Parts: sequence; structure tokens; C-alpha cells
Amino acid sequence: MELMAKYQALIREILALKKKKHAIILAHNYQRPEIYEVADYVGDSLGLCEAAIASRAKRIIFCGVKFMAESAKILNPAKDVYLPALDAGCALADSINIETLRELKRKYPKAATVCYINSTAEIKAECNTICTSSNAVEVARKLKNKEIIMLPDKNLAKFVALQIRGKKIIPAKGVCPIHHNLGPEAIKRAKQEHPGAKLIVHPECQTNVLELADFIGSTSRMSDYAKKSGAKEFIVVTECGMINKMQEDAPEKKFYTVCSLCYDMKKITLERVRDALKYDQYKIEVEPDVAKKARAAFNKMFELTKLKAQKSKVKAAA
Repeated sequence: MELMAKYQALIREILALKKKKHAIILAHNYQRPEIYEVADYVGDSLGLCEAAIASRAKRIIFCGVKFMAESAKILNPAKDVYLPALDAGCALADSINIETLRELKRKYPKAATVCYINSTAEIKAECNTICTSSNAVEVARKLKNKEIIMLPDKNLAKFVALQIRGKKIIPAKGVCPIHHNLGPEAIKRAKQEHPGAKLIVHPECQTNVLELADFIGSTSRMSDYAKKSGAKEFIVVTECGMINKMQEDAPEKKFYTVCSLCYDMKKITLERVRDALKYDQYKIEVEPDVAKKARAAFNKMFELTKLKAQKSKVKAAA
């Protein structure tokens, strides 16, 4: 409460600017807790995609990292998208380049290419379809191909491979350092300290961590699981900011964390959100041909998952 009181004047200014500029503010679950106070929607990558499409706002202020803002622009070509911190990047997205992707495609010519949403617009444009951590298994299962290249996250690819029979999942070599560096030793200690707590783990973690979990899922599915579970205590293994959202959603429960901090996510501040609104600062653009191809990959994902397939498809001329 004291933290929010500190920001009240700034929050009021942002809300007034948002109304004046006909803007919507979208925020990833890993954002600072004060960002939640001005956001119209807080969620995971899949939920943010849906919210961006559904919005009628003229401007989208995206509180996340660059690949997320690019995705919002791809899905909303007629809207203005702004990223409050232009240097908010993603080590996982940067772990794959076009040359590596094309080499994989040459090596496995019959394979479908599925790129995790945590990738650049350029990579999305080179792939058959896209997935998120919440629908990766479904996307891979529904593709007709017997071979599937999944990139850039090798841990997510391994997780998918364990869920599917009869298909060869070919991983790239990228990782999210925030999740990859969380090892089983620290988690086992946390379980000893909180023996009754349910262990919730993000699928970007290594297999030896996933094997310990009571539940594996995207950030929003983590939150949903905790809200619906009869358990009262949870150990959350992902980026450190996630328990702020989970505690807000289920204040009657207790949350502990084994985590790493994503400094890029934390680059978004209320001051930067205000400046993005006030000065139309850091507008995100995607080259039209790249956007068109990436949009086709998104639409394939919507088709495969029946995710508002009719409403979510974005026409090139939109």
C-alpha cells in the first residue's frame, strides 16, 4: 500500500493521458507491481495477443519486451504501438538468427517450423506457425508433419517432445537464462522449507526441474492453477515478479519463489509509461513484408488452436 501511495499522482496522470490519447496499456505478468495499477490487461503472451486484437484503442502502450510489442504491431497493423523502454530486449529471442533457422530448414526439409512467440518479427516471418508456452503442445500435436523444428527455446521443445508420441521434435539451442539457470538443488531446498507447498514451474525450465513440479504452465496458467487449487501454499519457479501478480489474484494464499530477475522486464517504469503516452515515444514499426508473413504464422496458430479463429484473423489490409 505504501508503494502505491508513492505513485498515486503519477498513476492519475497516466490514467488521464490514456483517456485523452484513446490508448490501452497491456502489461506482461513479469512487470513491476505498480504497472498493474495502470494496465487495462495483465497476462501472459497468449492473453496479450488476444487483448491486442480485441482492443479498439488507437494506441497500444506495451509494457513488456520488444518482441511482445512487435507482435502487437503485427496483429494490429492499423494501430500505433509504443514500447516505453526501447532497450527492453530478450536474451531468448536473440538466441536464434535467420541463418541458423534456414540451416535447420535445409537439414530437415520435411519439418514444420514452429517458433515460440519469444522471437523476433524476422524469425516469425520465416516460420510456418507460432506457439506460446500455454499452447505449444497443442500446436505441435495438431500439425500434420511428423518432424517439427521448435525454436528458439530447447527446454520448451523438450517439454513438448515428452507430451507427444509419434513425432520428432527438433530443438534449436536457445534458452531463456532467467529460467534455464534455475537448478533443482535450490528447488529441493525450497520444498524442504515449505513441505506442504505445491510446486509450480514454467516450461522454459530444464527437464530436471520440470520433473519436480506439481504443475507446469505459462504465467497465466500458473495464476489460474493457484486460484483454483485447494492448496494454500505454493512455490513458484519463474521470473521473480510473478508472485506479485499471483498474490494479488489470490490474497488469501501464500507464495514463495525460486526465481531469477529479468532486468529487461523491469526497465518499464511508470515514468516511462507516462512519457510514452505524453510524447508518443518509441513507436514500434515492422517492415510490411515481414509483418505480412509473421501475421500468416500467427493466423496458422489461431487456426490450429481454434483460438477465436474467426475473430482473431487479421487481414493484411487492416
